[in-house]
Amino acid sequence: MKTYLAKKETVQPKWYLIDAEGKVLGRLAVKAANILRGRHKPTYTPHVDTGDYVVVINASKVVLTGKKEAVTEYMSFSGYVGGEKYRKLADVRSKKPEFIIKQAVKGMLPSNRLADKMLTKLRVFPGAAHDHEAQNPVKI
Repeated sequence: MKTYLAKKETVQPKWYLIDAEGKVLGRLAVKAANILRGRHKPTYTPHVDTGDYVVVINASKVVLTGKKEAVTEYMSFSGYVGGEKYRKLADVRSKKPEFIIKQAVKGMLPSNRLADKMLTKLRVFPGAAHDHEAQNPVKI
């Protein structure tokens, strides 16, 4: 029996829609990361991007469990001495709620160049409206 390895040219990506309203952030990020990687397909190959597109709506209504809502901070570094900035989750949620989901999904993808390409297939919107109706995404 031969082992099947998918090729980049033969992959037919689909579109999926995830509604984040009331969903726990970590569980939603795992689901999105697995779809982006293609882990849900029988033709999954680790070194080939066999994943699908994911559209996440209602990003501002995602839920965190326990004390994480008050404790979670996002750090950015400018590269200069003393250039660290820490932002609370509440501030990020009010200004750019899609950043929360993108960071969570990014942390669940492998750390390589292929993950950067996979992350471009993630589309996150803060509200219920999105501009990918033409692709007919399948609701999860």
